[in-house]
Amino acid sequence: MFELFDPAGEVTITEHHFPHWSQKGATYFITFRTEDSLPVAVYQAWKRGRDDWLRRQQINPLSRGWRSALNKLPREKRLEYHEQFTAQFHDHLDECLGACVLKRPEIGGIVAESLRHFEGERYHLGDFVVMPNHVHLLVQLLGEVDPETQCKSWKHFTAREINKDLGQSGHFWQAESFDHLVRTSDQFDAIRRYIAENPRKANLKPGEYIHWERK
Repeated sequence: MFELFDPAGEVTITEHHFPHWSQKGATYFITFRTEDSLPVAVYQAWKRGRDDWLRRQQINPLSRGWRSALNKLPREKRLEYHEQFTAQFHDHLDECLGACVLKRPEIGGIVAESLRHFEGERYHLGDFVVMPNHVHLLVQLLGEVDPETQCKSWKHFTAREINKDLGQSGHFWQAESFDHLVRTSDQFDAIRRYIAENPRKANLKPGEYIHWERK
């Protein structure tokens, strides 16, 4: 069911704070987070460190093609990047900063139901976890659906419903999401384990998160 990245296939790349690679029918690991999940100072310090590292590799972090340049580095340098910065970014999320309203079952449930809503129509949904201030999921997008558009759809609907329940207004989610094309079956299995172990890593108790596992 879950088609992996085809290196010979056509890829679309868009650059924002994070680069987004999209390929029709591929499977993605997606993370999106609440507006208050990372304080501005924490995010800026992370970004400064990342940008400095890229510059030391002769890569301009402000260029639209910095991700393409990163992927041309030797394998050990690419691993160093992900160990230092991709992993660090997710570790910051697991500190559960901010109001963490998704910890409440009725609020987290809005997100879980939204993810399941278009199963089999727009996408095949893999495992997911709704954490107190962020969401991780595996998903294969179908047809012309791309990760940015689908994430915007999830976030638009859930933000409206959550704000209604909380009696508030304004931004609920960070505008941009993190998405990664899954390249191998080993990587797919590793991401499933990461999703399953995420609540334990963040020292959460049962009832403070929602983990859904595709059978």
